[in-house]
Amino acid sequence: MHDLEKIFSLDGRVAVVTGAASGIGQSIAEVLGVAGASVVAADFDLDGAETTAASIQAAGGKAVAQQVDVSNREQVNTMIERATGEWGGLDILCNIAGVASDGPLAELTEDEYERVMGIHVKGALFACQAAVAPMSARGGGSIINMASGAIDLAVPNYGLYAVSKAAVAQLTQNLAVEFGPHGIRVNVLAPGATLTNFTQRHLKNPDGSINQEKFDGFVTSMKSMSPLGLYGEPQDQAWLVLYLASDASRFCTGQIWRANGGSTIPH
Repeated sequence: MHDLEKIFSLDGRVAVVTGAASGIGQSIAEVLGVAGASVVAADFDLDGAETTAASIQAAGGKAVAQQVDVSNREQVNTMIERATGEWGGLDILCNIAGVASDGPLAELTEDEYERVMGIHVKGALFACQAAVAPMSARGGGSIINMASGAIDLAVPNYGLYAVSKAAVAQLTQNLAVEFGPHGIRVNVLAPGATLTNFTQRHLKNPDGSINQEKFDGFVTSMKSMSPLGLYGEPQDQAWLVLYLASDASRFCTGQIWRANGGSTIPH
């Protein structure tokens, strides 16, 4: 018989999660903490990261908060050093930090291009580079990057976001080949529409409150895209990350994982 609790346990492991202040990143950090990992909850929003770390601690786990601009290599290196200095190593890296970018490609500015590519592509690359040595020293590890369902469906006004996430998906596959000999697995998520503050930016009134009519319409639209009639929530990605971070996925690397309710099935 298999010991499922042991296979999915992260006891004794150290995880870094970027974008941990809210949404999917927050849920991932909390799930990894509950599973036994010691977590560095990293985000540009330090207050939000501290709230996430506190929630993990309140549940009996170990966590610290770290402010980071993932497009800055020095800050990314400091983030990884926080994990190794605090707990002696690194086993799991989740590059979840991301930003929205709306607008037609014909009007894209160089500044906006640099901002989005810096956070999504440079941020993932810098963190993966910094993780190689400490993960190799532990005999391997698991890296989970964040792409998007936007890599599967061309939608007007989301071009730059989609391009940056497609780059992360390709980066992941190349890193999986290069990092494999070190025992490091590298996978990438491509979530469907998930109900978070990130997706709710289009559903707000001028005063910042949620427009209920728009909110209801958005939820209905998300459900209609899924053969299951469901919409995504942050924990749907977090549970998948738990699998990818655990020994249960020991034979999985270089893959694009789509917990999206079937919303991108060709039809």
